[in-house]
Amino acid sequence: MLAVTATLAALAAAFPNPCHEPGLGLRCPDLVMAPPSHLRMENRIVNLGAGPAELFGERVSLSEMRARQVVSDAAGRRYRIVTGAELYFKSVPTRGGSYWKFKDAARFELWAIDRSGRRTTLVRTGPKHDYCLRDLDRVRGGPTVRRKRFFGACNQRAGTRKVTLGTSVGWADVYPASYPDNWIDVTGLSGCFSVVHRADPGDGIFESNENNNASSKIVRLPYRSGPQRCPRAAPPLPPAPPVPPAPPVPTPPPPT
Repeated sequence: MLAVTATLAALAAAFPNPCHEPGLGLRCPDLVMAPPSHLRMENRIVNLGAGPAELFGERVSLSEMRARQVVSDAAGRRYRIVTGAELYFKSVPTRGGSYWKFKDAARFELWAIDRSGRRTTLVRTGPKHDYCLRDLDRVRGGPTVRRKRFFGACNQRAGTRKVTLGTSVGWADVYPASYPDNWIDVTGLSGCFSVVHRADPGDGIFESNENNNASSKIVRLPYRSGPQRCPRAAPPLPPAPPVPPAPPVPTPPPPT
């Protein structure tokens, strides 16, 4: 029996993150970033969730698509949820042309740290933010992990009206350090810093866990192999609790 595809734009409006509503029974993705190594900006966007990280885009201009996230429930019903995700047709001449890419799929950050290893100030960010989700490397096993890739190479059709991007459960989308803009300019910096790889910084994809999107490594600049003589990475600070709304101001009764 074919799964029924439903468009539920109101779902995202009703819940801040439908993936966190147990009653909906959605099989959501969980995107994490593999940690950087040796200051080489190869990044791996890994999906450790119960469902694929899938986006369905429809053209709204010559080079832009509005995308909805595709999520399934336990019965196999598929929903297209509005998350604010956008796709752009990006020119990458050194990699063979142009590609439809997910805006703000990842971000590289360089942070100053204190003596305990805690991040204090964002110093610089890398220029690359847009990626096309795909199945490139199978990094996990298990009964729910596809043995063969499902989401293929990046879409290069300039005239297409619709496009689907995604990364399956247990698979990773990998971008080597040699790819364009896959770097952070560290010119003139010296001392100990934290290199952070962050998946989905714009929250264009609803996930089962939104608190594990970043990985980091502390390094000394200028970088040299061997002991860095820097503090170990400190545990991340817990997220700040939400600010409670102000109580309503009572309205005075109208004059008699």
